[in-house]
Order: sequence, then structure tokens, then C-alpha cells
Amino acid sequence: MPAWPNRVMTDLAARLALLAAQGQTMTYGALARDLGWRVSDLTAALEALMAEDAARDYPFRAALMEARLTPGLPAPGFFDAAAALGRPITAEAITEERMALFAAARRATSAP
Repeated sequence: MPAWPNRVMTDLAARLALLAAQGQTMTYGALARDLGWRVSDLTAALEALMAEDAARDYPFRAALMEARLTPGLPAPGFFDAAAALGRPITAEAITEERMALFAAARRATSAP
């Protein structure tokens, strides 16, 4: 896995935080186009974020992604990566993972 420049990971994390705050998901292709990246670079960066999320016991931010061929679900590689990180997620549990992200985003953006 490549070592990503901090700016690249910060841009991706910020975009995913915005999606979570809006309670939305996005396809890999659309996010790659928005960021000006190749889909393969996006998926590699998402896997790096997944490792970070697993280490911190956070919901996987990559759960906000949707595959073109499996509408409503991340690509199969997401599920493989989650399992490899010791936190397997089923397709049925993806909504729960997303709801945890949406709730965390609401808490982060709400006034004290």
C-alpha cells in the first residue's frame, strides 16, 4: 500500500466527513471524479483509512461508498478489507455502520 501524502488523506477524510454529515453515500466513480483521482487510487486510500479506523475502533468511513455493480453496498473489496482487519461486516450490517457514521458526524457538527 502506498504511503499517502497527508494532504491527500486529509482531502479524502474531509470529503467522507461531509458525506456523513449530509447522511449520504456516493459511488466510487463519482468520488474519484470529484477528487480528480483514479478509482484504483481512491480504493487504495480508502483501505488505508479503514486500517486507521480499525485501529481506533471507529466505524469504517469507507462504508459510505457504493459500488456501481452493487447499488446500496460498497464494493466486495470493502468487505474483504474489513475481514482482513479483524472486523468483518456483512452486507446486512452496512446500514448499521453508516448510521454510526451519520450519528458521529451529527455529534461533531452540533453546537455544545
